Amino acid sequence: MKSSPAFTLIELVFIIVVLGILAAVAYPRIAPLREDAEIAKGKGDVATIRAGIVNERQTRLIKGDAKWITRANLDNANGLFGGVLTQGFTSSSASGKWDDGGDGVDNGTYRYYVGSSENNFTYYDNTETNASKRGQFLCTSGTECSQLTN
Repeated sequence: MKSSPAFTLIELVFIIVVLGILAAVAYPRIAPLREDAEIAKGKGDVATIRAGIVNERQTRLIKGDAKWITRANLDNANGLFGGVLTQGFTSSSASGKWDDGGDGVDNGTYRYYVGSSENNFTYYDNTETNASKRGQFLCTSGTECSQLTN
């Protein structure tokens, strides 16, 4: 009988079974990392949005306009937060994404999704009666609010 350098069918099946077992053992350890990554992404997004809002305010102050960017101008053709970011976000209700609060109206409300939970954010412009909140982008409700804003 002549030997060949190829694997036999039994060897290939055995390798597939071993890989399946390894994947089944590794998945429960890796799955929570996805949520951690989405929280880290959201935290970075919040910091970037806040920095963009402040940058826009500084630009306005230099031009002699002391007002914060309006809720209506925070979003533009470049997407969500396109008024303060070079490249805005595409609205989506998928995990790890932002949407405009689901109403399609520029009223300063946004949602960020982590897994199946949603975290609500509000931007307060010059129309806010509480002057200390003007220009703030705050998480108003959600299970990951503290993680996204610290």
